[in-house]
Amino acid sequence: MNFEQLEYIKEVIETKSMSIAAKNLHVTQSAISQSISLLEKEFGVQLFKRSRNGTIPTEEGKNIIAKVLEILKKADELKEEVQSLTSSYIGELKIATVPSIFMTYLPKALAKFKKDFPQIKVTIMEMDNKDVIEEVNQNKVDLGLIALFNTVKHTFPEHIAFHSFQTQGTFHVIVPKDSVLAFSKELQLIDIREYPFVIYGKNFYNNLIEDFEKHFGPLNIIFKSTNSEVIKKSVSEGVRISIVSSLMLMDDPYLESGRIISIPLTGRPLNFHLLFGGIYSKNRNQTRLIKKFLEYFERQ
Repeated sequence: MNFEQLEYIKEVIETKSMSIAAKNLHVTQSAISQSISLLEKEFGVQLFKRSRNGTIPTEEGKNIIAKVLEILKKADELKEEVQSLTSSYIGELKIATVPSIFMTYLPKALAKFKKDFPQIKVTIMEMDNKDVIEEVNQNKVDLGLIALFNTVKHTFPEHIAFHSFQTQGTFHVIVPKDSVLAFSKELQLIDIREYPFVIYGKNFYNNLIEDFEKHFGPLNIIFKSTNSEVIKKSVSEGVRISIVSSLMLMDDPYLESGRIISIPLTGRPLNFHLLFGGIYSKNRNQTRLIKKFLEYFERQ
């Protein structure tokens, strides 16, 4: 028995196919088949059987395969521990993030991280939530920073880990300081739908507005913008009102100076919280570096 054979077993379990496993590991299918056959002879147990559903473990093989996966997990933990003792953090970190985190948590975390690890090259891309998840799932980036609905049970593929920032966000209406709405303690979107709006023009917000309009009729939307500065400036000058997450108002100069007023939104479709966090593939080589970077979000 050797680690190469154990890695072959793990890949076959994950893909349910020797041919796909061979392609992913850049070896021939016969090499995987022969290697597993030798291991089955050594154990005296058939580990896999072929079926319409692919290559799946036998009943006898399930217990052995579970032990194999435990061995590989411990081996990976040992490698990470050795690496932490014998080497410094090196390499590059590619990050995809939603705008709200890009404007708030990320700059502070990045500044502290770069101070401690100036040798690490960090590349950041801003995109919609679903695109961030897809980039991580396709192994195009090391880390994705996302927002999730707390009303929905989110399940990621087994190889994707979620790290919560232990922070929740809500939705607010922002209005000019001299607006009659500024005296409200809370608002419902249905009661203010005829006011002129400027809307944040990302898919996340577009989908929420579409859901609202489907049930309650159209909002009076003057224009959309993906520039949060344009939105807040337009509101502060009394042109219109807008909807933003509470995270987008963190340390905001317009709010702190009193040029705009923030009022909590209640009622459908914005009566839920947002959960913020990072996702990454457990299979990437940069897992240790990713975890180290995520620690800097907890220090804020």
